[in-house]
Amino acid sequence: MKRKDRLVVVAKELDYDEKIVIINILDAEKLEIKSGDKILVSNAKNKSLKEIFTVATTKDMVEEGTLLIPTKYAERLGLSSGDEVKISQTHKPESIELIKKKIAGEKLNRAEMKTIVNEIVSGLLGRTEIMGFVMAQKYVGMDMDEIEALTRAIAESGERIEFGRPAYDKHSIGGVPGNKVSLLIVPIIASSGLLIPKTSSRAITSPSGTADTMEVLADVNLSIEEFMEVANKVGGALIWGGALNLAPADDIIINAEKTLRIDPEPQMLASIMAKKLAAGINTMVLDIPIGKETKMETVEEAINFARLVIELGNRVGVRVQAGITYGEQPVGHNVGPALEAKEALEALIEPGKAPASLVEKSCSLAGLLLEMGGKAPVGMGHKLAKDILFSGKAYQKMKEIIEAQGGDPNIKPEDIPIGQYKYEVYAPVDGFVTKVSNKAINQLARAAGAPKEKGAGIILHVKRGRKVVAGQKILEIYAERSIKLQDAIRVLESHPPVIIEGMLLKTVPERTIYTFPMEGYSQGSSSE
Repeated sequence: MKRKDRLVVVAKELDYDEKIVIINILDAEKLEIKSGDKILVSNAKNKSLKEIFTVATTKDMVEEGTLLIPTKYAERLGLSSGDEVKISQTHKPESIELIKKKIAGEKLNRAEMKTIVNEIVSGLLGRTEIMGFVMAQKYVGMDMDEIEALTRAIAESGERIEFGRPAYDKHSIGGVPGNKVSLLIVPIIASSGLLIPKTSSRAITSPSGTADTMEVLADVNLSIEEFMEVANKVGGALIWGGALNLAPADDIIINAEKTLRIDPEPQMLASIMAKKLAAGINTMVLDIPIGKETKMETVEEAINFARLVIELGNRVGVRVQAGITYGEQPVGHNVGPALEAKEALEALIEPGKAPASLVEKSCSLAGLLLEMGGKAPVGMGHKLAKDILFSGKAYQKMKEIIEAQGGDPNIKPEDIPIGQYKYEVYAPVDGFVTKVSNKAINQLARAAGAPKEKGAGIILHVKRGRKVVAGQKILEIYAERSIKLQDAIRVLESHPPVIIEGMLLKTVPERTIYTFPMEGYSQGSSSE
């Protein structure tokens, strides 16, 4: 007779952020579990392979005696459809009381922080509890001892890499759309002879993370062995860190941050440094964009944050140099994975024709790394970085990286497919661009489908301070689906990303001021 705690696996491709398995309600009743409970699922033939999941119950979606598991988790457990698993109850997470303690304003010690992180990775804590932990960081805060403890716990939550030689990296705190500079910096640094094995996150609140953009050109889902092989062979790599099981707690917490649309400073600090520790990075340049609608709006905020990162780096053994950069409008003109990959590739091929913001920011940050690596004297790194870029060496190195990561090294910018649905916006009058809103650009590109739909995004043809004339094209929206284009147009009407004004700003006494947000623009029709 079959034991009631044994079920037969049905593995299917399911796209859930949370670890969920589905069982028939009759099996749930026999096992005395309810929807929302946590259960331990073990491979019946290899009990060392086990994972904790949240249960969802159904009357008819799965048959009695079976357990529906997302394929990616079934594979981690060494299971295929038809295999048998053992189901058991789990204990109440200790972390719930610890999170309550933090919410109450008390300090957590290293052991308590490790307990929270371990239970996040094991699956004992669900999305709601993790969001509570993120909210506590945002509104209660953590001191540097707690942040160090959180950093070490996250770094130890998965695999660790050691390259056996100095490894360099550039990291940005984000907040600026179109920030594709890593696709220039990595090949510049690798061309100099320094090792730069870059692991990147996918987008949290932006239209494209570095990993999303690089994925247009090559595979970013490499194993640790493949990652190390690529980095050691060509001197650099650009991959998604989540595929390596490096600091997996961070990726789980990031999913909670996506839901809340917040990025608390303690978690930001721990996330940055834990990923570097786990990836074997010794030296890092940190890009901190400043300005309105960025994460750091003033130089003072940026300096204070930089000091915290440097202190945390000193505590855990990572050398840090911070670069404070202008961030009040996009880097370059293209926003969205495919459009950004296209613009980065164009800049590598013909840097003299590339947007100055993209070239200068890339070379400035790369220059700091070259100085830290002893490749250039202090103050001369920017020149060396620019020389490498304009010589074509960086483009050749990027081709090597793309090929090593399974992409086509001969891909041309025009080969990159972008969304087939397009909407154009034109200026109705002569004037000057007085404002470009990063926030509105992010909303617009995400409404169009970015970053999940790689071909979605926008091309911004004008920047702040630019003179425009009536009828001039100022913006293009691209989408892969017509419904997403319509969503973007609705966002455009309520959140104009560009403001054009004439020279007359105010009159006394008051009368009409000529300010033209996007809803007043002459708009071209949608095209397919």
